[in-house]
Amino acid sequence: MYAIMRKPDKLGIIPLIILAVLFLLSTLSGPAEGQLPGNREERTVPVTILSIIPSQAEPGMSVTLFGSGFSAGTHVLIGPLEAQTTIQGPKQLSFEIPDLAPGLYGLFVRREDGTVSKGYRFSVTPRTPSATSLTPDKIYACTPDNERVVQISGDNFLPSSQVLFDGAVIKSRFESAETISIHIPRIASGLHTVQVKNPGGTLSSALALFIDSKPEITGIIQGENYVNYYDLIIEGRNLQSNSKVVVEGKSMTASAVNPVEREKVIYVDCNRIIYQRHPYDSAEKSFTVQVINPNGESSSVVEVSAP
Repeated sequence: MYAIMRKPDKLGIIPLIILAVLFLLSTLSGPAEGQLPGNREERTVPVTILSIIPSQAEPGMSVTLFGSGFSAGTHVLIGPLEAQTTIQGPKQLSFEIPDLAPGLYGLFVRREDGTVSKGYRFSVTPRTPSATSLTPDKIYACTPDNERVVQISGDNFLPSSQVLFDGAVIKSRFESAETISIHIPRIASGLHTVQVKNPGGTLSSALALFIDSKPEITGIIQGENYVNYYDLIIEGRNLQSNSKVVVEGKSMTASAVNPVEREKVIYVDCNRIIYQRHPYDSAEKSFTVQVINPNGESSSVVEVSAP
């Protein structure tokens, strides 16, 4: 018995040969140029933004995007600028608002393969100034005009920033984004507020400036000696032309000289008053001196040893 040999069907073999060739090519070929192996599924995921937190922010603030299709080469485009981007996973990234003027800007996400997300409108708000300290934070009521300068330290100051003193705009000088200086007017003593206001209406927190009007005696020294009296020089702060000098319970002022009284007070300036003392004899004795201002504020009582 002879086996019957059947002639191969040429039409059936050709498809098998084609499949074999395609399989061989697929095993020999590597990943396409510029693509990472094993990332085909990721590359097919579209870039999508699902939420933006917060929905508006000022320059320098961080914003987080939640979505899908993010990769290590994904970047955020806002307006004409590319933002500094940090990838936190395929569904989350954050970026920092670049230095942009306040307004509405288009926001996109672009992956390294050229895929771009749908655009959204994002509001960049004005910078909020931050005032952190005053130098000095206390001045004396009688401080000379050329020394009544206070520096405000903080951040986000602009050349067009304004300073509010007790809620009213005061003349100021912009020095840098961290420093503004102001000149304190002659105003009632006590606590006053200082704030920085940027264009757009953003306000810093309020800082307290204390204007001290309380008289203070820093020293008492003997001055010139005359035939029957000598000068006792009272040095201090916040001394006024109508301050009372109280010596052993007796009050005297420079503005009300009693011609009967031989002793008198001569006002020099807010740091010095001269008390012309007529002693009974040249022996030293102890007595007290105090200064009281017209508003009732008084210095501490100082004990003096002099004739």
